[in-house]
Amino acid sequence: MLITLCYVYLWLRFRSCYALLIRSCVGQFHRTSSFTFCTQNQEQGKKIHSGRQGPGEEKLCLRVGNKAFFIDHSQLFEDLNKWSLLLGPPSDSDLGVRRIAFITESSLLSSETLSAASRSSKKVRKLSEYCLPLALHHGDSSRLLAEASVDNFSELGIAFMEDRLRMDNGSLPQKITSVHLKKSFTNKEKALQEEASVETVSAQEPVGSGSEKNRIEEMGVAESTEMVHSQKSGGNSGASGGTDPRQKEEAGGEHLHLHLSSCHECLELENCTIESVKFASAENIPDLPDDFNSLEDSSDGSCLKETSTLNRTGKPPNVLIYGGSTSPDRLQRVKDVLLQCFDPYRYVVYPLPEEQVLRAPWMDNCLLLVVAAEQPISSQVQDLFTSYMESGGKILGLSSSFTFGNLSLQKRSQIEESVQAFVFDRSKGNQINFNGIASGFVYEMHDDDQVDGWGYMDSDSQDVIMIHQTYGECDGEAVLCQVRLESAAQGQMDHDKETFDSLKLSNPQRHEVLTQILLSLGLDCETRSVPSLTPVYLLTAREEDYPDVLHWIKSKKNKNGLIKSSKLSLKICDSPQYDVDITPSLAPLITGEESFVSEDFNLDKYRENLHTDQLGKVVLFSEVTTSTFNVLDGLMFHEPKEMGLIAIATRQTQGKGRGGNVWLSPKGCALMTLLVSIPLSSPLGQRIAFVQHLMSIAVVEAVRTLPGYEDIELKVKWPNDIYYSNLMKIGGVLVNSTLMGNMFHILIGCGFNVTNSDPTICINDLIYEHNKRYKTNIDPLRVDTLIARTASALERLIHIFQKEGPNGVLPTYYKYWVHSGQQIRLGGEDGPLAWIVGVDDSGFLQILQEGKDVVTVHPDGNSFDMLRNLIIPKHS
Repeated sequence: MLITLCYVYLWLRFRSCYALLIRSCVGQFHRTSSFTFCTQNQEQGKKIHSGRQGPGEEKLCLRVGNKAFFIDHSQLFEDLNKWSLLLGPPSDSDLGVRRIAFITESSLLSSETLSAASRSSKKVRKLSEYCLPLALHHGDSSRLLAEASVDNFSELGIAFMEDRLRMDNGSLPQKITSVHLKKSFTNKEKALQEEASVETVSAQEPVGSGSEKNRIEEMGVAESTEMVHSQKSGGNSGASGGTDPRQKEEAGGEHLHLHLSSCHECLELENCTIESVKFASAENIPDLPDDFNSLEDSSDGSCLKETSTLNRTGKPPNVLIYGGSTSPDRLQRVKDVLLQCFDPYRYVVYPLPEEQVLRAPWMDNCLLLVVAAEQPISSQVQDLFTSYMESGGKILGLSSSFTFGNLSLQKRSQIEESVQAFVFDRSKGNQINFNGIASGFVYEMHDDDQVDGWGYMDSDSQDVIMIHQTYGECDGEAVLCQVRLESAAQGQMDHDKETFDSLKLSNPQRHEVLTQILLSLGLDCETRSVPSLTPVYLLTAREEDYPDVLHWIKSKKNKNGLIKSSKLSLKICDSPQYDVDITPSLAPLITGEESFVSEDFNLDKYRENLHTDQLGKVVLFSEVTTSTFNVLDGLMFHEPKEMGLIAIATRQTQGKGRGGNVWLSPKGCALMTLLVSIPLSSPLGQRIAFVQHLMSIAVVEAVRTLPGYEDIELKVKWPNDIYYSNLMKIGGVLVNSTLMGNMFHILIGCGFNVTNSDPTICINDLIYEHNKRYKTNIDPLRVDTLIARTASALERLIHIFQKEGPNGVLPTYYKYWVHSGQQIRLGGEDGPLAWIVGVDDSGFLQILQEGKDVVTVHPDGNSFDMLRNLIIPKHS
């Protein structure tokens, strides 16, 4: 028994090491590198190499037995002429979600191998559990092009290394190579589909016949969705009467290949389960890594509920959107809001075009069907949707004409496309009130135990606008809604400022309603997938400065090549290191500027818009870091005299706000920390609290000093917030200062929403609204542009303050602040009235109570409630 426990411990311990290595490499380098998992005839054992060797001179990272894992330069996939396309790839707009395309090569197993595999205790995984097939190679059915999320690609790679991965037809994958799809892939796919050759299937051959089944199994994937068309000779492509529309090829002259996922006589999808075997207690297997969460290693059956990757339906994690003739813009809004409500790394959203709904075997590949078609749905499609629910399917209807059972729709023209007040009351007591756009229809509920009203208009009529309805005996269900939950204010063409404001203020509630609906339909909306941390890159605003900066940064490292810090130590590397594990306390600092590439930060745009003598000249950039504060922590007292440091990130996992609050940092935020040195004896050094005000003004001026953008309603709120008008927070500032001798070393952190419209509001929303209201055509702004302009404005404001003191900047501050003439109450709703006067020479708020003297309010001791206009003393 002791030997068994030791074996299990060692297996878990060392297996987790290489699993962690694979996850780390894929997460960090998938944008710039290609990964290969392959089988080699080499001696057993596990070795980790850093030299250049192996096929094609790839870098061999790992060998486990005869399995190897290589990393190489990025490989483009362009030649579609040799491939038969299956289910199309995502559109160009989907490329923001992190996914990896890859090619698999497989071989059939011998009977002896199959027999041995059947006796193995390993939990074998099918390829389709991790990915979606895209294309098959002409003349070589062993080669498959597929796509998976970054996390799922890592897991299938781990399964390959452990010899637990099989193709869906039982064959053994020999090689898996990631490739980068060009953005034009979708357009090529459409063109190739139009040029697809005609193939016919004998009408006399029965459905699911042996020859057809064998032909499909040779493909090596069970969930293919290839459709091969013939020329129509007439007739309707849909089914008539009770005929299954998917078997219409004989009547309509249109033929399609059968697929195992749509033929239950050929293949029954296997449900995902966990076989829990407790080999040892937690005390016997100590100190496993924090992120060690492999399903195969779970020793507790509770993982069935807690582990996000489980899918008890056995279906791929696909959410399909059917729009009928709905405009592409609206379908894109539906997709966007769904991806904001659930984890985009866990579910994949695909369109279900009208031409595929009757032909493609989508039912077995669909976890949730979103019906957004506003026009009447044909009886054939209606029958398909109810059949989908009858087999346990889930449907979400968004302002759709789709109904079933005894439910019906009633027209309400007077509220169509208008802002109305609604109440969501799913739990009968925990209500959510929100404003939204009405579709112009309400539901007429007849006596039906299977229908439950979940939402109604907040009016005297209390018309029902949302229902939950069950169907069939397999837990099929639908939530149908006649509020445009996908529509934010910027999506409305004709509205006034009051409408825009009311919709934006209800954004959080609108998202909460949709999240509650998705949870009820079985989706997991808790975001557990924290993005993987990425390396830090050393960049400069002027190319000619780079040699001097490189010499300076290398002079700060210790003998181990580290710039030590209690927050985040930086390991100096000339190029990306695949074997360096990035943690919250350690990250590589890449000094090879030529290796830098980012989809979200354009260095040339930053350089074009930075006009400073010092600030922002040296950039430390990371796609994902814990906090930009932490990046500069180890360099806080070592700033070069002639060049200011700035840390920039696309995402933060531990963003900070004032008072210990957490600052959420979704993609689309401008995230930065500037390092500024201020002499104690200078005017600003004597009034250091003004630094946060200067930064707030700089953000506003970065936008409002652009020609054409002067009237964008971006304002400052005391003490450290950036607001849309006086309604909604759009960003904030956090300042940490340390006095060393006669010098303040100040970290100025700032984050503000630029392109991330949801879940609240962003600068480009204000630009959109301005264009609609004033019939202008000013362009949306970029994150890199605004960061550079903010640094430029901040340096200018500091120079003015150092020369003229508070009077040099206060007129600009009052021009943009939200508090002019604002009346408030002190201490509570029944407290005495007071008026905001301004800020004093130290930057603290001044208020005047009638009949009394002016009082100064410090930000560390009071909380200013914008919604109730109260000054409330903070209590510890």
